[in-house]
Amino acid sequence: MTIKQEAQQTWTGHRKDSVEYRRILIALLGAGIATFAQLYSPQGILPRLADDLHVSAAASGLVISASTIGLAVAVLPWSLVADRIGRVRAMRIALVAATVLGLVMPWSPWFSSLMVVRILEGAALGGIPAIAVTYLNEEVDARHAAIAAGSYVSGTSIGGLLGRLVAAPIADVAGWRIGTFVVAVMAALATATFFWITPPPRGFTPHSVSIRQVARATLEHLRSPRLVVLYVQGCLLMGGFVATYNYLAFRLEAAPFNMPVGLTSLLFLAYLAGTVSSRASGDLAARWGRGTVLIASTMMMIAGICITLSSSLPVIIVGLVIFTAGFFAAHSIASGWAGARTTRNRSQSTSLYNCWYYTGSSVFGYLGGVAWLHYGWGGLVTMVAGIALVAAVWALFAARGRS
Repeated sequence: MTIKQEAQQTWTGHRKDSVEYRRILIALLGAGIATFAQLYSPQGILPRLADDLHVSAAASGLVISASTIGLAVAVLPWSLVADRIGRVRAMRIALVAATVLGLVMPWSPWFSSLMVVRILEGAALGGIPAIAVTYLNEEVDARHAAIAAGSYVSGTSIGGLLGRLVAAPIADVAGWRIGTFVVAVMAALATATFFWITPPPRGFTPHSVSIRQVARATLEHLRSPRLVVLYVQGCLLMGGFVATYNYLAFRLEAAPFNMPVGLTSLLFLAYLAGTVSSRASGDLAARWGRGTVLIASTMMMIAGICITLSSSLPVIIVGLVIFTAGFFAAHSIASGWAGARTTRNRSQSTSLYNCWYYTGSSVFGYLGGVAWLHYGWGGLVTMVAGIALVAAVWALFAARGRS
């Protein structure tokens, strides 16, 4: 055993009051902004994109699903790359590739070419969620890991919010292409921040990992009911969340609301509730246990989405805030738990969580459009509440253990 490996065995991670801990959180904030701003910037302007490219509302939702399915497919390969070349280096490569594709994406001339670029962009972006939580668990003291994971998820919510808030008002004035291009420029600046501030990794040494080892680790995790229940949470809850935000703009653009896209984008400010709740969920989990917080957060989602059935805009906003806060709290708990519940092949476990998470986004994001087209907002709410209820019942299994 080398001296470096011995030091890693005795080193327990950066404490909450250290400079390196704060640098890690700021770096991952930058990575979260770069990733999720680009991933979801088209979501608030889907009506404009559908009109420009002459596609239906359900088809326009594929702009989001294409990138998330690319991400879902790529997370496991990214975990292998990260094992071989190191977590920070892999995340840097992912961010640069995604930013380049993000700058190209708005100028796609046809819907089919846009789909290809979005799939590739999603595959590049897969390097961040595939690695970030693993990186946190390796670099941060275990006593602060849940809080750090909550802070990271807060950063992803800020990224998603900025992407939508920046793209939509610009799209109203200059078109969806200029709106998404400006978001890509913003992502490039966030990527530069990640390069500049990330401290040198201390909790992991790159090593050769074969595809067979990754496949073996993946099957091992999939045989564990304690882990699969968490992967299912990500799949179902993220699916309902994306479906809601994909088609909310279509509902509010129609009668009786008749709101312009730039104004409907302000509803994405509800993401701030997620920024707060994901950070608070770590503290609550330390007090009450992860399982209890996970179930309570999911029930918040169900209550919130049902409130949006109202025809009153202020009531809809209240329901959206409750729904969003519940989702981010649940996601923060489930994603962090997927890494903490195993000490073997942790990178593959967090990658599997993200694979299920973004598969749910792709599948239910599209099915939400089908529900919207055939049954209206009531049909979409029924779908989202139904899959969240299944997740809550299944989460009772996760609540049996606090570790």
